[in-house]
Amino acid sequence: MGESASSKQLQLGYDNFAVRAMGWKAKELIDYAVTLKVDTVFITDLDAFVSLEEKALGEIKKYGDDKGIKILLGTWSICPTSVSFKDKWGTAEEHLRLGLRSAKALGSPVLRVVLGKGADRNTKGGIEARIEDTVKVLKASKGASEDLGVKIAMENHAGDMHSLELKSLVEQAGPDFVGVNLDSGNAVWTLETPLENLENLGKYTFTTSLRDTQVWSSENGVTAQWTAMGEGMVDWKTYFKRFAELCPEAPVQIETISGFNRELAFKKDGFWNSWSKGKPASLTAFEKWAAVGKEKNPHRSASKEDEQKYQLGEIERSIAFCKTIGLGIKK
Repeated sequence: MGESASSKQLQLGYDNFAVRAMGWKAKELIDYAVTLKVDTVFITDLDAFVSLEEKALGEIKKYGDDKGIKILLGTWSICPTSVSFKDKWGTAEEHLRLGLRSAKALGSPVLRVVLGKGADRNTKGGIEARIEDTVKVLKASKGASEDLGVKIAMENHAGDMHSLELKSLVEQAGPDFVGVNLDSGNAVWTLETPLENLENLGKYTFTTSLRDTQVWSSENGVTAQWTAMGEGMVDWKTYFKRFAELCPEAPVQIETISGFNRELAFKKDGFWNSWSKGKPASLTAFEKWAAVGKEKNPHRSASKEDEQKYQLGEIERSIAFCKTIGLGIKK
């Protein structure tokens, strides 16, 4: 691959959810980024900060700047009717605006947010209604986004939206200030290959949370297990060649969430009830992709310490793999 990605100087970093078992706060996450020799750290949880006051966040920004680490910020559901929404940070609009202000203070040009998860497809009105509710929140915060100079990156999260549904959300809200946080692993949960997901969303992509996946045919459809980079089925050389063409400014940030199997039981009765538009066209290519996969046993950690070691191993192998195919500015 090498030349396409490196010539574009794709930034490389990690998503703090990859090391969630460590319980690290912002400064520790930055220190770990230094040890990994990466360019960015994607802090996708406001709880990683001791304080969200502007002065305190400014100090974290300086800490990152001094160590050569760019901070990007994320938070969770801004859909007020999602099963995932929590009012910890106020209403959906208050939560979004808090996130935007925090991103500005940290020097993050984008704020990652999510709609919810796959269970939202079964709520009243289905995913289309949840998209409509999310678009209202986004449009209400357009002024704040523009005034602060921070764009909003909606993630395809935990089976909530297929890439074409997320594309529709972005276009309804306004692609001048709303784009995508691209998640290759979550793409699999909506029955599409990571490469097809990239093709549909690449031009809207501001940032990423990427991982590899192993998939294989199983009794009721397909079973998937997320893996460290280079240990699954994604052709990353092809992926990043296209990535460098579609979204060269977006940092490559790795979010390993490995070790468990999930069956996507699309052959079972009732599965498609939550898909109001029926089976997605992506299913055909997805089934062909899965047909050549090999079953992978799940991983179980015996203790918290074992899980910490496992998570660190997954992200460290992933970053090392990404560097071997030419990603990252730091060597």
